[in-house]
Amino acid sequence: MTSPASAQSRHAQGEKRLRRTVTSGAERNPSELGVRPCFLPSTRMAEPRARGGQAWRAGRRVLELVFSYLELSELRSCALVCKHWYRCLHGDENSEVWRSLCARSLAEEALRTDILCNLPSYKAKVRAFQHAFSTNDCSRNVYIKKNGFTLHRNPIAQSTDGARTKIGFSEGRHAWEVWWEGPLGTVAVIGIATKRAPMQCQGYVALLGSDDQSWGWNLVDNNLLHNGEVNGSFPQCNNAPKYQIGERIRVILDMEDKTLAFERGYEFLGVAFRGLPKACLYPAVSAVYGNTEVTLVYLGKPLDG
Repeated sequence: MTSPASAQSRHAQGEKRLRRTVTSGAERNPSELGVRPCFLPSTRMAEPRARGGQAWRAGRRVLELVFSYLELSELRSCALVCKHWYRCLHGDENSEVWRSLCARSLAEEALRTDILCNLPSYKAKVRAFQHAFSTNDCSRNVYIKKNGFTLHRNPIAQSTDGARTKIGFSEGRHAWEVWWEGPLGTVAVIGIATKRAPMQCQGYVALLGSDDQSWGWNLVDNNLLHNGEVNGSFPQCNNAPKYQIGERIRVILDMEDKTLAFERGYEFLGVAFRGLPKACLYPAVSAVYGNTEVTLVYLGKPLDG
């Protein structure tokens, strides 16, 4: 009879061999060379009719079991092996692969609260975490809470403090939600910034929009800010309602049309900025009130209509 210790040892050795194989594949990742992936010819498992639907489904379950032990970077390499592996990984965004990765990557608090309530799948939740606030790209006066999505500003006098996300965008269309979970103070700005925009300054000012590297909407006075100037009020309507604490604002960045727009609830408020530069732009916020908290959740490609 095989002892439990020897079985665990063989399992660990098998997992190490699998990781070495995946890692060596990552070194040949064509996306890192700036070219489109070229899939290898599909194996017989990729054709359900050739093997029978039952056998194909069994093979898929085995693949999902193996994939559920891998990290995101390794899964990206696996998706380039062949069409069958790609479909196995991306065909079902609530598969055991993504459920397992979600449980390992995200904090329990993020999963059991309503922070991610507008994300329909485990894969979307993993993607949102990859696009959350960066712990290495924020003011020294803020920290990112354990849930991974919420910024907490420490009560520091005469300082304006901001944060950028881990990933910026230079192409495509993207949407994310932002909401304040504490007082706004005199300035509370949401928007976008390049990597060159500062994330801390002295005094209580609208940090986002204070230079030509950032664009922001001040939720306190409804002013649009860029290059140190007020670019008008927003939304452009009479008696625009003030922001309410806890209200989710959806930000829509379109790098194809070079525009930044906002939504409140299910209401499209309009385009706030046009003519954005061809640069990598990051979702960002800036705050001044002590102990206030701001949450940002990436949603993915915005839905039209």
